[in-house]
Amino acid sequence: MKIPLSLKAGAFLALGALALNAHGAEYEWKFQASETSGEPSFKIKQEWADKIETMTDGRVAIEVMPINAVVGPTETLQAVSAGILQGHMTDPSYFSGQNPAFGMLGNLVGAWQDPYDFLEYMKYAGGENLYNELVEPYGVHLISAATFPLESVPSTVEIKTIEDFKGLKIRAPQGMVYNIFERIGATPVNLPGSEVYTGLEKGVIDAADSTVLSNNDAQGLHQFAPYPLYPGFHSMPMIAVSINKQIWDGLSEDLQVTLKTAFDRMAYDLIARLKALDLETLAKLEKDPDVHPYDLPPEERKKFRQAAEKEWQEWAGRNDMTQKIYDSATGFLRSRDLL
Repeated sequence: MKIPLSLKAGAFLALGALALNAHGAEYEWKFQASETSGEPSFKIKQEWADKIETMTDGRVAIEVMPINAVVGPTETLQAVSAGILQGHMTDPSYFSGQNPAFGMLGNLVGAWQDPYDFLEYMKYAGGENLYNELVEPYGVHLISAATFPLESVPSTVEIKTIEDFKGLKIRAPQGMVYNIFERIGATPVNLPGSEVYTGLEKGVIDAADSTVLSNNDAQGLHQFAPYPLYPGFHSMPMIAVSINKQIWDGLSEDLQVTLKTAFDRMAYDLIARLKALDLETLAKLEKDPDVHPYDLPPEERKKFRQAAEKEWQEWAGRNDMTQKIYDSATGFLRSRDLL
């Protein structure tokens, strides 16, 4: 049952910071993720939570919970701030309604052709510092940025050109990706990830900005959407692995370093393992006569990126933080000949 955000936070903070469980953990935390429990990426996150318990000699026990376990996906920022959750592992684009900077840094749509470029920017070129400048006033601290491989687009109809997106009802989360699909003529529908399956099954949507190929297949999406675009070309959302700032500030330096190191390592492990799963999934789908993966040609990808760049520029002018993110990210891309 979902917990209303109106509940008092003090008791939850105390539980999160000082809980002593049956195994003797000094800190026992609940982190809500943005995936369902059956998705491969969710299981990888759970594995890393278990590793952190081992790495800290049992001092930290993290329970990773699926989407909607405690609050809705757009509510986790407030829940972590209030101490209802101690942390989350989620796409910041869910919070674009509070500040467009969350959508811009959380998913600069069309910018990243490789997940390792994104991680280099976040971890070594100032991206994580910018995110903490954005999120810490909300009472939340980013431990580590992670991401997925580029997302696939499961579709009920063939998509072979950008023109084919015109009139297409495509699931897209609130924010930049939603607007860019509008720019290329699609009709975006704002649904949480947990409703993509039923949306495709019932014809509410024709296609989805969902997640990676292996996750989509694990959810059974290709039963209703047998024309997946792979490799992805459009979206590669950040996973903000974050914790309540009051709890973070109260941790010893050794625990802070351990958590940072572990979640940084998880970021690279997640990409490698999901890519391997994607390739296994692709090989399986290519043998299925009812499923038809398609790789959008370079000239069509270029058209999408041109539309995306116009949207970046529009978002840059929304406030001081969006301009700062635009300048920082595009400066990095140019320095790597990526823009």
